[in-house]
Amino acid sequence: MTPIRMTRRDLLLTGLGLLLFAGRARAQTPAAVSQADRLAIRRVIQSQLAAFQRDDGPGAFAHASPMIREIFVTPENFMAMVKSAYQPVYRPREVAFRELAILEGAPAQEVYLVGPNGQAVIALYVMERQPDGSWRINGVSLLQVPGATA
Repeated sequence: MTPIRMTRRDLLLTGLGLLLFAGRARAQTPAAVSQADRLAIRRVIQSQLAAFQRDDGPGAFAHASPMIREIFVTPENFMAMVKSAYQPVYRPREVAFRELAILEGAPAQEVYLVGPNGQAVIALYVMERQPDGSWRINGVSLLQVPGATA
């Protein structure tokens, strides 16, 4: 497969499309997610955040779902999108895990983040279970926290 070259505009539009997709989802109760799954989901998100801190593109990209990997093709494309559109995820000053919800049948983990500019957001991580039982990140929406700065 030939790598796709994406412009900054392409990356932003793709990221915004993922935001809109996740934003249309509606919340339900998280009864279908076991405690073991909740812990596994949290570990995947923590591991990806740690990879971003190390500028480890392949490590961060490894936690993305097959759909996300297909869209961005390479870790470099993925990292370029995250750096340009998801600064609070790329370089959080503060991270706090909140509730887990079910959005259109998929677990969605709320994570409170304070970005490098001091602005607080809620990152909503939509997760996807893989055929081997592991979890991957299938999209992230950033929701502003009105008036919140660190």
